[in-house]
Amino acid sequence: MSENGLQTGPDGQLRCSWHQGLEDYRHYHDEEWGKPVVDDIRLFEKICLEGFQSGLSWLTILRKREAFRAAFNGFDFTTVAQFTDADIDRCLADKGIVRHRGKIVSTINNARRAVELKQEFGTLAQYFWSFEPGADERPAVMDYQTLRANPTSLTSVRLSKDLKKRGWTFVGPTTVYAFMQAMGMVNDHIEGCYCRARVEKLRTEFVRP
Repeated sequence: MSENGLQTGPDGQLRCSWHQGLEDYRHYHDEEWGKPVVDDIRLFEKICLEGFQSGLSWLTILRKREAFRAAFNGFDFTTVAQFTDADIDRCLADKGIVRHRGKIVSTINNARRAVELKQEFGTLAQYFWSFEPGADERPAVMDYQTLRANPTSLTSVRLSKDLKKRGWTFVGPTTVYAFMQAMGMVNDHIEGCYCRARVEKLRTEFVRP
């Protein structure tokens, strides 16, 4: 990892260096991370995968994502909410995913909570985007040292607490902040990364639910 958190790619573009120069990781950084998401299924997928990532590298989860999608019916939470003990056993036997009973059970539990959330708010997007932090909470310049020093935020703490009150699990403040970064609630591409301006433009044009 470079001191300023940036790395020049083979195309000459400066990027956040956490992608490590790996092609699949670079594609995720360039084409997905930080872009605003409004689709409920994708939002549920992202928060579940961030929970699975706890204690592991995101690259591990990213490379297993298609297997996770197969195991959890594309993260259609209305279907996952109906999973039984037989589905837990099936997932525990699936070598393509992270076979952690607690996280598998948590995904099923959170699917049930997501159904309740949708009933209350109409969409998961409506709920999650209501927590978007104001400009006063975000640093004017997102540099590497600021990002490293702040693995959580005031908003991620609030959102984490609210989700836990609603019965969600594996949604601590650090996990929730990673979710906020991934789904575009915040733009944490650091200054100098060529994606930062692109993502900020998308966020400016994005119609909040």
